[in-house]
Amino acid sequence: MIKFYRIITTLLYPFFILLIILRKFLNKEDKLRYKEKIFSSNFFPNRNNKKKLIWFHAASIGEAQSIFPLIKKLDNENNNLEFLITTVTLSSGNIVKKKFLDNENVIHRYFPLDVDFLVKKFLNKWKPNLVIFVDSEIWPNLIFEIKKRKTPLALINGRLTKKSFNKWMLISKFAKNIFNTFDLCLPANKESEKNLKALSVKNLIYIGNIKFSAEIEKKDLNDKYLEILKKKTFWCAASTHKGEEIICLKTHLNLRKTFNDLVTIIIPRHINRCEEIKDLCNKYKLSSQVLNDKEFIKDNHEIIIMNSFGVLSKFYNYSKSVFIGKSMIKKLENVGGQNPIGAAKLKCKIYHGPYVYNFKEIYDLLKSYKISEEINDEKDLCEKLSRDLKNSTYDENNTPDIINDMGKKILVNTTREINRLLA
Repeated sequence: MIKFYRIITTLLYPFFILLIILRKFLNKEDKLRYKEKIFSSNFFPNRNNKKKLIWFHAASIGEAQSIFPLIKKLDNENNNLEFLITTVTLSSGNIVKKKFLDNENVIHRYFPLDVDFLVKKFLNKWKPNLVIFVDSEIWPNLIFEIKKRKTPLALINGRLTKKSFNKWMLISKFAKNIFNTFDLCLPANKESEKNLKALSVKNLIYIGNIKFSAEIEKKDLNDKYLEILKKKTFWCAASTHKGEEIICLKTHLNLRKTFNDLVTIIIPRHINRCEEIKDLCNKYKLSSQVLNDKEFIKDNHEIIIMNSFGVLSKFYNYSKSVFIGKSMIKKLENVGGQNPIGAAKLKCKIYHGPYVYNFKEIYDLLKSYKISEEINDEKDLCEKLSRDLKNSTYDENNTPDIINDMGKKILVNTTREINRLLA
């Protein structure tokens, strides 16, 4: 099976090159660094051979952010380590570069295509001492080549849903060969633990979801933001997807009957949709502002549409109530849900739709602490937000402290297992 996979990926290599170049022209790839994915001459190894190199691969923003505290802790506790982080998406690359801009021990590169000769050259040039895959990233050529070189390999916060598991079982022998290459596997949840166990994964240890360890920096909003928001009644709709902004705008119109100074802040999951959302506001005759990075909120707009990355925690820090998207779209029910942990850590009351498959276990936990509630439509959301916004003495309960304590414990235990493997 692996031979067939290698042949197919090698034959498709020219088409992959064309696809990446096309994506560059569509502004979906880094215009200068896209070649890191497709040409070995652009791998640019930059490491200190006197230190051990841990290579983390985290495909997108959520996976990348989940390992920031882990890298920080490993870096603080060991002076003989350096870190390579590879990502796939442009947005995740930008987040990593921004986070570790002043840390010479952390290097970012874009993940090379899983083509046999490319991954061999990547490993030859970087020579990692430990490779760690995050979440659900499985690349057979790379994994088998790492194993061939006897380099320790780990999967942390591993997610294997029932749907993915059923697909792997169609090629069960091949799947078991792949997952058995991992020297350490830390599943993200109980469902993944069960499925990974069925694939005979060795050294399987359930510690908990590392996303609970995320560090939330309470960065103050710009003073002019604050001065305007202090005069208003506002709520936040985060990580929204197409179809959910309509619900948010209808909710705003209903709430406006009670709160005439209402401001709704919409932070779309994909900021390239900002103008589309603004057009939707115009349709509903709502004044809106697309807020770019380092711009100020204007006082005469009801809807603020955020057009920059890394702002969620800023607004969570001041928002009493938050709706988190990718949860109201029926066609996304099998991939629904966005990470609510950041909002929970900053003591927001969280609302979400019925389709949270990707984060069901987390939402169940938050629900048990009365941090989150499910809503079914804009009427339901309006009623719950109205209750919160009327209650000026909204009780910030102490349950987020339980979540923070849980995150610290998960981080300590994950670090311990990685140090053992590295040793």
